[in-house]
Amino acid sequence: MDASKEVVVVVDPYSTGCLIVQEIQNRGYKVISLWTDGFSEEMKKHVPLSCGRMNYHAEVSEGDNLGETTRDLYKAAGKLRIVACICGGEAGVDAADLISERLMVRTNGTQGDFANRRDEKVQQELIKAANIRSVRQAAGKKFSDVESFLKSEHYPVVLKPTDSAGTDGVKLCHNFEEAKDHFEHLFEVEAVNGGFNTEVLCQEFLRGKEYVIDGASRDGEHKTTAVWVYDKRPANGAAFVYFGMIPIDTASLEAKLLINYTSKVLDALGMKNGASHAEVILTPTGPCLVEMNCRAQGGDGNWRPLAKALTGGYSQVEATVDCYLDKKAFFSLPKVPPSPARAFGQEVILVSYAEGNVIGTPGYDDIKELESFVYLETGITTGCKVEHTVDLLTSVGSVILLHEDEEVMNRDIAKIREMEKNNELFELKQSSRMMGDVSTMNLGNLTLGEEY
Repeated sequence: MDASKEVVVVVDPYSTGCLIVQEIQNRGYKVISLWTDGFSEEMKKHVPLSCGRMNYHAEVSEGDNLGETTRDLYKAAGKLRIVACICGGEAGVDAADLISERLMVRTNGTQGDFANRRDEKVQQELIKAANIRSVRQAAGKKFSDVESFLKSEHYPVVLKPTDSAGTDGVKLCHNFEEAKDHFEHLFEVEAVNGGFNTEVLCQEFLRGKEYVIDGASRDGEHKTTAVWVYDKRPANGAAFVYFGMIPIDTASLEAKLLINYTSKVLDALGMKNGASHAEVILTPTGPCLVEMNCRAQGGDGNWRPLAKALTGGYSQVEATVDCYLDKKAFFSLPKVPPSPARAFGQEVILVSYAEGNVIGTPGYDDIKELESFVYLETGITTGCKVEHTVDLLTSVGSVILLHEDEEVMNRDIAKIREMEKNNELFELKQSSRMMGDVSTMNLGNLTLGEEY
């Protein structure tokens, strides 16, 4: 078929979704962006620096009902044939399932138990029904729905919105009172993607390291594109601050366990087509799902050049587009990335130990001179206000390091960490004193390295 006569609908294309859009356009297709009802205007501007300005064949806003939305998409397409409908970000997961089903293009559908697979409560119920390891949990729209669970469960426990994105609203609560306060708080604040939370999920605390398994699927054939482990540590009074994402050798025992487990979870959730981004804790008794993100990994796709270097040429972005638009290319991809990886690298997430108004960013210039430097993504510029980094949303940048010599990469990582602790990333007009050594923090009975 002639791609120039065809168009792809991408629902809520932000963050990595923008990279997917440009990959589709690079292959000759037009793209219609569909913005779901309630999606925040600010998030529509969430375009990675690597993408520059986004250009669409048309932009459509979700209508009052599915029929109206579908008619608007056909009108926007004009004489072009709609050949795919792809989720471009977390907020668009449910709509992408519904609309792709109505358009009769490749879809995961909404029939049966899969009407709301984005809901983390539903995810755990589905994998439990399939006899796959799941978490103990309770969810509710009012506190009485979860009160008995919170009174009987061992602490700490994790509370979060059932449809949270990233770390938005996620909190580790150490006692009943703290859990009750956070439960009520989540109904009072606006979600990062817009709108307000409608249900809160309370879950057991899983002890172990947290891994990320990226993949893409077509007709139930699952391809793993990368396996990562989060580098999380205490900082600034928070127990689990993101310091980076480290690739895992796919031939390792841990990777094999995680890939096998994730494949079973995808089947249980009816995820036959498209990108997936699983977050899994490797507990002492085996892998356990934290959440399955039914879309590509976020983080503005900063990891893409690293992933392509590790595999020797492809990443989840290319695999996602392949699974919808190029059957031959998709099935030619290996089931898992090569081992050993083709290079050494990792994503270093920048942490601020100070807060104040930025009057200069000399540290970012120094980072760009490091021998293993590949890419820097940050929203911090002169005139911005920075806060102490306590979660992923308050990180002050992402740096991709890549080199053929592992010692060079490790040296550069150490240099960046030294700059953070010495508050050398940026100059501040007014900055608070640097936080104390994290080794002296009172984190209760938690052991450093434990994550959820």
